[in-house]
Amino acid sequence: MAAAHQLIETRSDKSPLFVFEMANNHMGDLDHGLRIIDECAKVSERFNYDFAFKLQYRELDTFIHPSFHARMDVRMVKRFMDTRLSRKETSALVSAIKARGFKAVCTPFDEVSVRRIVDDGFDTLKIASCSFTDWPLLEEIASATLPIIASTGGASIEDMDRVVSFFTNRQKALSLMACVAEYPTPSASLELNQIDLLRARYPSVRVGYSTHEEPDEILPVVMAIAKGACIFEKHVGVPTDKYSLNAYSANPEQVRRWLEAAETAFAMAGRSTLRDGPCESERKALGELRRGVYLKRDVKAGLRLTDDDVCFAIPAQTDQITANEWSKYRQYFSGRQLEAGSPVLHTDTTCTDVHSQVRAIVMRVKQLITESKGVVPGEAVLELSHHYGLERFDEAGATMITVVNRGYCKKLIAVLPGQRHPAQFHKIKEETFHVLHGTLNLTVDGRRRVCHPGDVITIMAGAVHEFDSETGCVFEEISSTHVAEDSFYCDEAINKNTNRKTILRYWL
Repeated sequence: MAAAHQLIETRSDKSPLFVFEMANNHMGDLDHGLRIIDECAKVSERFNYDFAFKLQYRELDTFIHPSFHARMDVRMVKRFMDTRLSRKETSALVSAIKARGFKAVCTPFDEVSVRRIVDDGFDTLKIASCSFTDWPLLEEIASATLPIIASTGGASIEDMDRVVSFFTNRQKALSLMACVAEYPTPSASLELNQIDLLRARYPSVRVGYSTHEEPDEILPVVMAIAKGACIFEKHVGVPTDKYSLNAYSANPEQVRRWLEAAETAFAMAGRSTLRDGPCESERKALGELRRGVYLKRDVKAGLRLTDDDVCFAIPAQTDQITANEWSKYRQYFSGRQLEAGSPVLHTDTTCTDVHSQVRAIVMRVKQLITESKGVVPGEAVLELSHHYGLERFDEAGATMITVVNRGYCKKLIAVLPGQRHPAQFHKIKEETFHVLHGTLNLTVDGRRRVCHPGDVITIMAGAVHEFDSETGCVFEEISSTHVAEDSFYCDEAINKNTNRKTILRYWL
């Protein structure tokens, strides 16, 4: 087997990676899990690829809501309880994976499992399709230093944009896997041209293919290679008299044929410019694994629910808010007295979704830039500064579009009509404003002036400055390197506001 390197670097990394997914095919039997690793190692050792073995971690005592622990009539509860492994047993599997020359990959389904994965020495974190927009879980994953592979089954374009932006803004090494979360996936539903979509839309992200087709199928992996995928994932197992395999897991002989088929490339039909919503069976499969929001304590009517009030666990019940819907952009308020341990239902809450506010602001900013006849690069990062919250953005704030930030920095600043940017100063950065459109009222160290298109003003480090515009204004900010911690506001309430920025990457 070729020596496996860092799994995720850049799109220029040509070495293909094949990931064997054990999932729950160890059947809760350590010896059987070790056999699967050993059999796959024998099959893969003659192929000149990089290989990884993947496990799944769930902290079952909290991942499954306590009131459902004994509910063996709930399919996923029974499956996970029946295949539980101890911490000692999973550590033995990780040791065997590395001893056979594999990289170790693991999918966490809850926050505690992320910390376990880091502690157990895995090389990469894998996000399952059902968790793709599980924002509490993604926040925990982002806090780890490991590279990330994420499957996109059932995700919309908007979901993918948000997740890519989320990890890119945090400078995380991210790969995306084209995936259909239907088990097994019929040939007519494979949608392999989604690989084209991902590669075109996210040129800096490594793209792969996660398979759930019937294990005898070999053409899809050939086509995925032809389309430029460079990471490939397949569920694997070893059938015995005691344990049978599910309909989408490959036995060692099927794995061998699958790897042999990776030598060839063909073309297969499928859309590359559209992404349909999940089919009913895919939606059902994802829904069984998505975590519902449950209350940890009583909440009175009319109060906003916070992270401290809730926990996330399966199963998600009918009409229940899920972890995928719970994010810093949505605010939920109780419509009646809610009791600890109960599911949080849509019908018992009202929701304020600030995504619509953000979209409306972006549309106004785009209109202002269009009026200024400005041209913005396609991947320029847009930053909304809402110093006192989005609800007061029209009063206090500004929109900053970063064009380049190296040893030098260039931004476009858009100030909406009637908007002001509160007084601040920089200890390091020196900046020059070049007004392009509209009028800007600029105050520097107490001296106020009205700036018109063509005016150029330099603001030295340490100078307190603020600005506003009655008409709306667009100006260039040309400066030394922008450092995130180098903006200090005269109003201490702004400095203490840790949620005063919204950053968008795919906004044009």
